[in-house]
Amino acid sequence: MAKSIALSLRPGDPAPPFSAVVTDGSQITSKDLLGKPVVIYFYPRDDTPGCTKEACGFRDQYAAIQKAGAVVLGVSADTVKSHVKFTNKHQLPFPLVADTESVLANAFGVWGEKVFMGRKYQGIHRVTFLIGRDGRIARIWDSVKPEIHAEEVLEALKSL
Repeated sequence: MAKSIALSLRPGDPAPPFSAVVTDGSQITSKDLLGKPVVIYFYPRDDTPGCTKEACGFRDQYAAIQKAGAVVLGVSADTVKSHVKFTNKHQLPFPLVADTESVLANAFGVWGEKVFMGRKYQGIHRVTFLIGRDGRIARIWDSVKPEIHAEEVLEALKSL
C-alpha cells in the first residue's frame, strides 16, 4: 500500500510550468497547452496492473475527453522507450511523459516516500490534476481508483 502524500498544490493555484519529452520524442510545454483543459495523471510505472487499468480507462474514454476539448498526459519516471512499448501494447492514443529525472513529479509535489510490502522507497504517487483553460488547477484526485478514474475525470471535465 502506498503511503499517502501531502500535496502543496490546491485547486485555484496556477499549475507549475513545465517542458517535457513525450512518447514520440517531441517536447511539450505548459505554454503549448494554455487555453485547453489538461488532464495530467501521474502513475508509478508502465505496464503494471493498476497503471495499465488507469491508462486503458483513459484510452477508452479518450474520444469523450477530446470532445470536451481536453488534452491527456500520463506521467511516470519510465523512459521514452518504455512508454513506446506500453503505448503500443495497449494502443494508448495520448502522449506519455518520460519524467526520468522526476522534474514534473517534484514540481507537482507527487514524488515522495512510498511503502510496498514493508519496503520504503521514493517514487511517484498516483495523483491526477485537472488544469483549466486558464492554467489554474481545477481539481485534484489524490486517491485514485484506477478502474473508474477516467470516468470521474470525464465528469469533472463536463463541469468546467
